[in-house]
Amino acid sequence: MAAPRKYSLELRERAVRMYRTSEPKPQIKKLAVDLGVHPEALRGWIRQAEADAGERDDRLTTDERAELVALRKENVSCQEAW
Repeated sequence: MAAPRKYSLELRERAVRMYRTSEPKPQIKKLAVDLGVHPEALRGWIRQAEADAGERDDRLTTDERAELVALRKENVSCQEAW
C-alpha cells in the first residue's frame, strides 16, 4: 500500500503550472519556499509533467507507469496460478 500523499493534487498542479507559465523561469528552490513545499518534490513534479508532455524521455510518463504497475500485478497473479 502506498504512503499517503503529503501534498494535494491541486497544489502539485498549481505549482507546476506556475513554474511552466512563468517567464523567465523562477528558481525551483525559491518557488518551492514561496509555496511551502520541498524543492526536490517540486523538481520531481516538474520533471514528471515534462515527461507527460513528451518533453523528456529519461523517465516514464504517468500512463506508462500505471501500465507497468498493472502488468507487474498481472505477472504476480500468473506466477501464483502456476
